[in-house]
Amino acid sequence: MNKITKLVGLKKTDFDQFVKDGKITLSKTRLIPLLKTGDEMALTSILLSAIKLIKEFKDSIFKELKLKRSGKAYYYSEVVFKDIDANSRLDGMILVVVSGKIEDAIFIEVKNDKAKVEEEQILKYYKLAQSLNNVPKILTISNEFVSDSSHSPITIKNQSKKISLYHFSWTYIKTIAQLLLFDNENNIDDEDQINIMKEVMHYFNNERSGVNGFRLMSKGWKAVSEKIKSQQPLNDKDEIIDAITSWHQEENDMSLMLSRKLGVLVKSNIENPKSKLIRDIKRLKDKQFLSTSLRIKGAVSDLKVTVDFSRRTISMSVRVIPPLDKGTISRISSIKKQLSKCKDSSLLDNLYIDADIKFSSKSIKYNYTNIDQFYEHDNIKNLNIIAFDIELIKTVKIDSAKIFVAEIEKMLLNYYNVIVQDLKSWKKSAPKLKKEEIKL
Repeated sequence: MNKITKLVGLKKTDFDQFVKDGKITLSKTRLIPLLKTGDEMALTSILLSAIKLIKEFKDSIFKELKLKRSGKAYYYSEVVFKDIDANSRLDGMILVVVSGKIEDAIFIEVKNDKAKVEEEQILKYYKLAQSLNNVPKILTISNEFVSDSSHSPITIKNQSKKISLYHFSWTYIKTIAQLLLFDNENNIDDEDQINIMKEVMHYFNNERSGVNGFRLMSKGWKAVSEKIKSQQPLNDKDEIIDAITSWHQEENDMSLMLSRKLGVLVKSNIENPKSKLIRDIKRLKDKQFLSTSLRIKGAVSDLKVTVDFSRRTISMSVRVIPPLDKGTISRISSIKKQLSKCKDSSLLDNLYIDADIKFSSKSIKYNYTNIDQFYEHDNIKNLNIIAFDIELIKTVKIDSAKIFVAEIEKMLLNYYNVIVQDLKSWKKSAPKLKKEEIKL
């Protein structure tokens, strides 16, 4: 046969002939590959086999990657297109075949442990995709975090709109799998497939697999923290970017950790990475803090997390709307009653209630232990409290790269478990028809 010039649009029988003729070399994926534990090809094979064998896992992954879900999917590893680039080996590839033709395809690059996605390597994949008449998708997988799967950790100059770059962290893949094992409307129906998913998770959860979460802030984070502590100027741009990138990774680790605990997908703010970085550089240099908001389905509000470098504190807060159809005293009593259910005194000592006053630039704030002082505040009955921010503040070792990660994640779980999950906001009742308007 002639040299392969396209992938999407090619007949599957022609693709198979190219394989038979040795112009394309590949391996079929195996759930139990005969490879060393933690090997990148072992990870690729196990992951692709799990996608192939578990319907709901496949549906979730394909939806995220905008892969066609009709037709039949084929999964391969160690793919080489010898006629185009004999030196570039794809870790993985998925083809979607509809009515005998390849209608969609994705190239996959896998990294494990501390290995990072390399721009030079992905550029080779990209050029290969171009040579095959623009294979539409390239997926990278590593322990690096991104705010959204459509945000790649690398940038290709003048990237074609016909080729999309996607990225999954291994933690994100584990979170998708874990959510499918919860008892909810999206869980796996088939019992055998549930057991396969559990076995795959057992492999991924073992440290030897090379699948790791976020455990350590960067050197730049530590350096920036120490400079702010000693009141030194932040002049090293690379150092600042390194610190903020580390914070963005921790943002995503917190949201995914909470997702696995709650059984619903928690998201941090999805923003353009460049604009987010520019904003956070200015925020860190000018005001010496960084923050994020976690969106939790069913929670009283978004959960805001702020790291204040100058004060050496982490704060977490949610907003509660009191019964606005009642007076100010009743509004105070309603939030006091909700918080009285909390029995963890170690949290209450560091819990603050911040009352947002309508038409006022200043709020009223008291520690929970002094919540009754709201009733005694000057002219309190005439102040229109429209919301309460329930804020937990804790002093931490920000400049300790390892302790900081452990502390902020422990604090998040405690705050949500003890305070947030039982809070409720008032909602205005639906309007009712007046009796005289009801005519049968």
